[in-house]
Amino acid sequence: MRRLIVFRHAKAAQVPGLDDRERPLTERGETDARRAGNEIRGLGLQPDLVLCSPSLRTKQTAELAFPGGPISFETEIYQAYPEELLELVRGADPEFDTVVLCGHNPGVHELAIALAGGEYPFRPGAFAVIEVDSPWVDLWPGEGRLATRWDPKGV
Repeated sequence: MRRLIVFRHAKAAQVPGLDDRERPLTERGETDARRAGNEIRGLGLQPDLVLCSPSLRTKQTAELAFPGGPISFETEIYQAYPEELLELVRGADPEFDTVVLCGHNPGVHELAIALAGGEYPFRPGAFAVIEVDSPWVDLWPGEGRLATRWDPKGV
């Protein structure tokens, strides 16, 4: 079994005049990113790969959640549609058991729903753990099972 952790970046600051890609995390965002990483480790999960958008807020989220982790910054994740995100995941090494995709809404939320169904909010800092039996290359919508999800607001 493989696990895909679909992870939305934590809360980012709204800074007038700052390019969207350069928005940093707020203090709460930094705390939530660390908490999310602790929650993931608490589930006994250690990512083999973290696919991450190159925006500042996603970089900070991934680096705080998985310090020293195997993070790969992928330009395609920024403003991607769920189909594009799925294509990126399909390219993961077949030997990897746990892959994290750290990106932006609406794409990451729509990907989680497409793979495993359900209706739930996907606030900044939230993640969903989706279990799949097929190899990454053969992953299609509807093939996953929502194992668990986490929301920094505890909802």
